Amino acid sequence: MAIKGYHHVQIAAPAGSEDAMRGFYSGVLGFEEIPKPEKLAKRGGAWFRGPGLELHVGIDAEFRAPKKAHPAFLVDDLDGLADRLRAAGHEVIPDGLFPGYRRFYAADPAGNRLEFLEPA
Repeated sequence: MAIKGYHHVQIAAPAGSEDAMRGFYSGVLGFEEIPKPEKLAKRGGAWFRGPGLELHVGIDAEFRAPKKAHPAFLVDDLDGLADRLRAAGHEVIPDGLFPGYRRFYAADPAGNRLEFLEPA
């Protein structure tokens, strides 16, 4: 057996945050929202697809944003994305500690930490 890759990454969000998450992941980051299977859709949340990846937002009644755990996204225009995030009112936190990459952190509307990287 060999692991071949990820199917998706799931993050959590509080109940009632779906519209804010849609606005962020589809509107700001440009992901396409994809339909959840009918039985899973009853649980709330939303699923998104981008180039070569899926991100699932699951609803957690006891949600607390993680301080360290995060998905990391490879991008091809780090500065342009930082500008888009700032224009939408999101803080961008630069970090130059990963050799070979330029990167920054930002948070989604639920407070999930997100990392964005571009090869240097």
